[in-house]
Amino acid sequence: MRTDPTGRVLVVGDIATDILAVLPAPLSGGLALGTDTAVRIGLSAGGSAANTAAWLATTGTPVTLIGAVGTDDAGAARLAELTAAGVDCAVERVAGNTGAIVVLSDPADRTMLCDRGANHLLSPAHVTAAVRDAGARHLHLSAYPLFDEGSRPAALAALAAARDAGLTTSIDAASAAPLRAAGDAAADWLRGTDLLFANLDEARVLVGDPAADPADAARALTALARSVVVKLGPDGAVRATADDLVRVPAVAVEAVDPTGAGDAFAAGLLAAELSGADPAASLRAGATLGARAVATLGARPR
Repeated sequence: MRTDPTGRVLVVGDIATDILAVLPAPLSGGLALGTDTAVRIGLSAGGSAANTAAWLATTGTPVTLIGAVGTDDAGAARLAELTAAGVDCAVERVAGNTGAIVVLSDPADRTMLCDRGANHLLSPAHVTAAVRDAGARHLHLSAYPLFDEGSRPAALAALAAARDAGLTTSIDAASAAPLRAAGDAAADWLRGTDLLFANLDEARVLVGDPAADPADAARALTALARSVVVKLGPDGAVRATADDLVRVPAVAVEAVDPTGAGDAFAAGLLAAELSGADPAASLRAGATLGARAVATLGARPR
């Protein structure tokens, strides 16, 4: 095993191509069905784990991404982009198409149509070997692989291998709808992690209360994770442990596209915390990088 004295972070999860459509009006009223809607459309790199890895690289944090892409041209392009961004790739090339996501976005919200493609073929053997050989300090898992029966064994193997190797762990809860569909199983997958990231909708699903106060939800979720961050968009973020609660405001920016903002938030917080910052400073670092993502088109640093 090689050891990185600067504190390498492993990020496990999805890699994808984003087809981004930015609407001129809010999604709730700007998408007319049965006719045409004029939008801005672009093709960019995406995938929650890949986004977090790329944002971590911008902070100077040594980072390795563990995932899967297809043997198609899109897979080669996604790997080339990540390498150029400073991300080390421990990525399987598997038969099939690289994942793709149609993102419908306005400045305040986004919805996604997802084809996970090669992501669901990530193998436990590949993940376990990559974790064992990386010599890392921390493993961060985007929860999307947990929601898919094909990739769930690999996601759980990543967490087990990290804990066996003495790494700290974090999980991003990823998305409210699949958490809701998973039911009680979601808590079992998340239980025992050192740090859980969730937005308010996800936190409310996990605590079973659609009107839960953010601070109360964060405190309740410390039954699953040692520390819990609930992201509140323009209202900032709150972090809870069994003994403490910290709040920070959002960083004010002109919102352009929220795609990838949560991934950037996680990267900013992890980079700060692993460098020795206290909880409040780490939260502010997350909010700062998340705001940078909101102020740009697409899910990756520009």
